[in-house]
Amino acid sequence: MYSTVALCLGLLASLARGAAFNKHAALEDCLSGSSTAVDEVGSEDYNRDITPFNKRLQFMPATIAVPTTVEQIQSAVACGAKLGYKVTPKCGGHSYASLGLGGEDGHLIIELDRMNSVKLDTETNIATVQSGTRLGHLAAELFAQGNRAISHGTCPGVGISGHVLHGGFGMSSHSRGLALDWVKGMEVLLANGSLIHTSATENKEVYWGLLGAGSNFGIVTSFELNTFEPPANVTWFVASLPLKQNTTVAALEGLEDYVRNTMPAELNMRLYATRQFTQLEGIYQGNKTQLEATIKPLLSKIGGNLATSQTTTWIKGLEHFATVKLNQTYPYNQVQENFYSKSLELTGLNGTAAKNFADYWFNVAKKETAHWYIQMDFQGGKNSAVWNADSSLTSYAHRDKLYILQFYISTTDTPETGFDFINGWSSATTSALNADDWGMYFNYPDTQLNRTKAQEMYWGANLPRLQKLKAELDPNELFYYPVSLNPETSPELL
Repeated sequence: MYSTVALCLGLLASLARGAAFNKHAALEDCLSGSSTAVDEVGSEDYNRDITPFNKRLQFMPATIAVPTTVEQIQSAVACGAKLGYKVTPKCGGHSYASLGLGGEDGHLIIELDRMNSVKLDTETNIATVQSGTRLGHLAAELFAQGNRAISHGTCPGVGISGHVLHGGFGMSSHSRGLALDWVKGMEVLLANGSLIHTSATENKEVYWGLLGAGSNFGIVTSFELNTFEPPANVTWFVASLPLKQNTTVAALEGLEDYVRNTMPAELNMRLYATRQFTQLEGIYQGNKTQLEATIKPLLSKIGGNLATSQTTTWIKGLEHFATVKLNQTYPYNQVQENFYSKSLELTGLNGTAAKNFADYWFNVAKKETAHWYIQMDFQGGKNSAVWNADSSLTSYAHRDKLYILQFYISTTDTPETGFDFINGWSSATTSALNADDWGMYFNYPDTQLNRTKAQEMYWGANLPRLQKLKAELDPNELFYYPVSLNPETSPELL
């Protein structure tokens, strides 16, 4: 009897392996028939494309398709849909949760980074940008082709698509808004295989959904971006902030008052701290004299001092925060880190919440020897372009928040300890806050959230409308990942 059961189980396992092999072979045949190139397993391209930014989260795709035309993207998606694969577009591969690799094993990955053309119309100053473009290449090309720019993040290897479609905060956002605020239109491939154009006047609901939750609805193949003429001079700076436990709450409250009510549009700034030091850093769109006049009253109030600053050109300012070569294209060699990160978007940090935050900082974090940092970006304020934009145009849910706070810890040896450390600090901070006072930023995804909680945190009040749109555009969840939107008609998943 035992041998018969074992034989049956072995046969079933063998059949399952055979079915998986046949399904994969069918996918390879389908892609080959559509003339869509794939990365050969073990090749230099495959090893490069499969390398995650977060070394802790390595996933194995079914296949990596490497299109160079929109038609090849369409064909690859059609193959995935026909054969029952989840399809994941990958642009920069910089996701903290390895979502560009599916966030789990077995996805058909559409590697877009060979499609990185940037073309600026110097009459209209509108740029047409392929969706595999990295931010550094975008910045370099816009500047070279016509002395133009958009607002975007600081890391040159980050891909435009994931960055723009979920917000896109950076060192010019207080002055110029989020990256998604510069999107005039998009070409997007939907789950049903159709290619449509979206803008504020055409397929408006799709446009709204893409700009804030774009990874859920299709594959953007190109962006049309409005641009601005960057300032001739910018000044980067670092200000030291030697906080003590008994001065931190007052400093945080003084800082909040400044950011909310005084901080000029030209100033872009964040708080950055490790176990060893705390500082303010940023960039001012103007010269050093103007920066000093702007920031010195704040520093006097909160006990800081301007440590260093330098006036330079727009491009040199981008290079300063990039820390590596700005113009990044294929082939791109991913720099890996092993870490856990979590974000909070906050309407403010004062009173009990500030005290809880500071107490954890000095009583717990200062004793943690693993490498960690916190970074609090100043998104809002009465002079902020993020706050002053029309919130109804996009599905970015946290435009009303003053801060984007990121917690980060290296997790090479003991990831669970790192999870507890970060979650403890976050929980201490939010315990005194109302639900409307905080959320989370999708571009700093938290790998410890379940799907239901993640959707609530990332998309807040926009969630029901987004789930309805998901049900209309992708009811079978072709574009799925572990914390993606579930369609309105699906049961809530835990």
